[in-house]
Amino acid sequence: MRQLMGSGLRVPALSFGTATFGGSNDFFKAWGNTDAGGAKKLIDVCLEAGLNFFDTANSYSDGMAEEILGHAIHGKRNDLLISTKASIALGEGANDYGSSRYNLIRQCEGSLRRLKTDHIDMYYIHVFDATTPVEETMRALDDLVSQGKVRYVGCSNYSGWQLMKSQLKAEQNAWSKFSMHQVYYSLAGREYEWELMQAGLDQKVSAQIWSPLAAGALTGKFRRGKEAPKSTRLMQTSFPVAQIAEPLYKIIDALDMVSKETGKTLSQVALNWLLQRPTVANIIVGARNEEQLRENLGAVGWSLSKELVAVLDQASAVTPIYPYWHQRDFAQHNPGRLI
Repeated sequence: MRQLMGSGLRVPALSFGTATFGGSNDFFKAWGNTDAGGAKKLIDVCLEAGLNFFDTANSYSDGMAEEILGHAIHGKRNDLLISTKASIALGEGANDYGSSRYNLIRQCEGSLRRLKTDHIDMYYIHVFDATTPVEETMRALDDLVSQGKVRYVGCSNYSGWQLMKSQLKAEQNAWSKFSMHQVYYSLAGREYEWELMQAGLDQKVSAQIWSPLAAGALTGKFRRGKEAPKSTRLMQTSFPVAQIAEPLYKIIDALDMVSKETGKTLSQVALNWLLQRPTVANIIVGARNEEQLRENLGAVGWSLSKELVAVLDQASAVTPIYPYWHQRDFAQHNPGRLI
């Protein structure tokens, strides 16, 4: 269990992502189509291992993921932590998207109904909404906390200035501040380190990582000289989370070496590397079946050595964009930076 930097909440190192629940359209079918029965079995495996944190969103399979999760956790709610999200459009109306007071309150109430619960433990703004004043969004979130519908609030996929402005407005008005930032971060995509990690450290905002295996690119499915399997999620979606090219193969080579050294799978090594990074409190793991889930659960309970971490760091390093490459040249002014 890890305590979030800016709150008293403790969360397990891993959480289970429910984007694979439902499969209501072609986009989410590429992730999975787990039904209520399959979801219950996977949740039971998680709970046996001590994983009691489940992440979903109102936009996953048009609300089906929340409904399936709500059904699968019946009778177990008090033992669980649940996070969900709002802001992505759920309809075609002018007020069916965004982070306005109108939409956030309505979408929160909808999530509570689908999840069959009276509260949400971590409520995320899924994407930054530049059409709504930050003050309106943060005040609406604080009201949901005051009403007991939400315990903690977080953001997802924010830029550095968006996170800082939101925290500032909340602090100025004594409203609830963000405790978690759900972000993309992996060996195949280390941009989080450039700005957001530093902002997280400064503002005491812990990170919850989505797509830690880069949509499956770090599992070893993609190899030099071999045709990429077309049935994988990475090949069926437009997420630019990993480029199947020489930089990826270089990372896979390093994962292969560390895997042999530790006796762990490539996925377990990639996840364990993330668990040692600053600000990272929790990693969302997904699974279509019990075998995949149990492999991901094997990423905890051990730690990579500093030497093996350095091997992975070097293999996945890229030149950052400006101004971060310039700041890197003045390390005495920026102690502790990873880049």
